[in-house]
Amino acid sequence: MKTRKLGQGLEVSAEGLGCMGMSEFYGDADEGEAVRTIERALELGVNLLDTADMYGPFTNEKLVGRAIAGHRDDVVVATKFGNVRGENGERLGIRGDAEYVRQACDASLQRLGVEHIDLYYQHRVDKAVEIEETVGAMKELVDAGKVRHLGLSEAAPDTIRRAQAVHPISALQTEYSLWTRDPEDRILPTVRELGIGFVAYSPLGRGFLSGRFQSPDDFADDDFRKHHPRFQGENFRKNLELVERVKQIADEKGVSAGQLALAWVMAQGDDVVPIPGTTKVKNLEENVAAAEIELSDDDLARLDEVAPKGVAAGDRYSDMSSIDS
Repeated sequence: MKTRKLGQGLEVSAEGLGCMGMSEFYGDADEGEAVRTIERALELGVNLLDTADMYGPFTNEKLVGRAIAGHRDDVVVATKFGNVRGENGERLGIRGDAEYVRQACDASLQRLGVEHIDLYYQHRVDKAVEIEETVGAMKELVDAGKVRHLGLSEAAPDTIRRAQAVHPISALQTEYSLWTRDPEDRILPTVRELGIGFVAYSPLGRGFLSGRFQSPDDFADDDFRKHHPRFQGENFRKNLELVERVKQIADEKGVSAGQLALAWVMAQGDDVVPIPGTTKVKNLEENVAAAEIELSDDDLARLDEVAPKGVAAGDRYSDMSSIDS
């Protein structure tokens, strides 16, 4: 696996692994298979593992911690704080105040079973707290040796600039794929100007771009996609047409639609690192193989034609109010 740099000093695999679905949101997952998937990722050279305290809640960090025990030096652990949840899963809002930042970090370190977090993100911007306070507290964690690098998730350009003025930001994470190209307008230009890396979550459109789903009935009742705007009714049908167009190009290249979608994200720049999530070893191996796919200028032009900005039908989330803008 080739490597890429996030910010000025964090070297990671060109493709990471999103671990969220191993604990929540996408229906039941087999924990044993999830651990095997993480272990296989490390064998294949994938070293960036992405989790968050809210996944589970709290259980995903513990799972990742168990999986990397004995492999700590081979792993770049990325986790997040800010989306507050209770022990029963209830959502308690967003917090970015300094006291909470410190509490959340200590709790994550304990659950992960590590002495430091390699990349610590603010998961969502707390609009009631100045970003200078939040990043100031995160900087204190760096100074204390608890955190190595700082990141932001779903932050707007002005917020990113203000954060960078407090402490260097290594990575900005947001959704980016063939059906979510919004970052190209303002986010990517901003992070590139500031020398910040870009981590693309949901690079497969929450699995939709893999071509594995043909009906909303393909999702379990406890799969959040079943109630997601892009996976419902007429939106689903229109988005399926997009997948079919991508699949046609993929078939011509002898790869899967998902591999083509991942290769497209990686082709957007050496500062872009996708973190596709999966709960199964076979899907991981397919995703990792995408890192070897070379796309020609003609391939990229055709994909731009079939998947232009704004092509997806439906909002990214049913409630976009927590996204900084």
